[in-house]
Amino acid sequence: MWRIWLIFDPRRALVALFAFLFVLALVIHFILLSTDTFNWLDGPNSAQGMAQAAAAAPPAS
Repeated sequence: MWRIWLIFDPRRALVALFAFLFVLALVIHFILLSTDTFNWLDGPNSAQGMAQAAAAAPPAS
């Protein structure tokens, strides 16, 4: 295992690893924010939540 670190610079490899993981986390979070089910910022006011609330409300007479 120690011979691998003779080929790669440990500082550069760890910085690249952390940068990759950070970008991957951002991509995953933005994908989740683009869905109606997992959008934690809009909450119950999302399009799906509004449609469910309108369907459950009794008709006005």
